[in-house]
Amino acid sequence: MLRRESRLRARALQLLYALEINGDAATAASADGLVRLTGEVRLITDGAEPLVRQIRERQAAIDALAQAAADNWRLERIAMIERNILRIAIYELVATDVPAKVVIDEALWLAHRFAGPRAPGFINGVLDRVARDLGRL
Repeated sequence: MLRRESRLRARALQLLYALEINGDAATAASADGLVRLTGEVRLITDGAEPLVRQIRERQAAIDALAQAAADNWRLERIAMIERNILRIAIYELVATDVPAKVVIDEALWLAHRFAGPRAPGFINGVLDRVARDLGRL
């Protein structure tokens, strides 16, 4: 069984993905759909939705950090799943006291579970640079 925090990050990733596909106006509908699929009402309404709102509020700054660390990659060219994994992890590096190694490990778990085979290496490289630039590693 996964830890609650890992499940919360996975649900936040799914919600960010749905919002990027459907647009911001669909936040409630996307969350309701995710609840129907997973049955995790409290985890989504009390955990994933607030996390996603906080990420979206700081998205410009988060994306700027990701862009600066992703050598020779424009953010819009990074696959949607990988881009949203980076957003979750960078938010945690900037706005929480979760240890950087835990943030990176959790992001790599998400990449292994939801992204392509080359994604974990790319995400690890970007997050390592962001964490170092922020003085977290």
